[in-house]
Amino acid sequence: MELTLAIAIGVLTGSGVWLILRPRTYQLVIGLSLLSYAVNLFIFAMGRLRVGAAPVLADGVTNPADYADPVPQALVLTAIVIGFATTALLLVVLLVSRGLTGSDHVDGRESR
Repeated sequence: MELTLAIAIGVLTGSGVWLILRPRTYQLVIGLSLLSYAVNLFIFAMGRLRVGAAPVLADGVTNPADYADPVPQALVLTAIVIGFATTALLLVVLLVSRGLTGSDHVDGRESR
């Protein structure tokens, strides 16, 4: 499970960096989204991958190590909401920039 998650984080990070380095603005936005997904998975993985762990409040569980950690889940949920809003803002900026310059290149002009 850990190896699969590490590979998924690596693939998302590599794909995101590759798309960020592309000259088109839409690819830049998708690359930033992939990087945010990779960071979310990384934060979620830092909260220990545990299957069948007790929820925060359970009867009969006295050892704090047996509880599931809610902090990474809350951080990821907050990051998803912020990432969605940022992506929406970037798409609006992308549309306005394309309308003003007539090009979707990052620098605003077509390469010849």
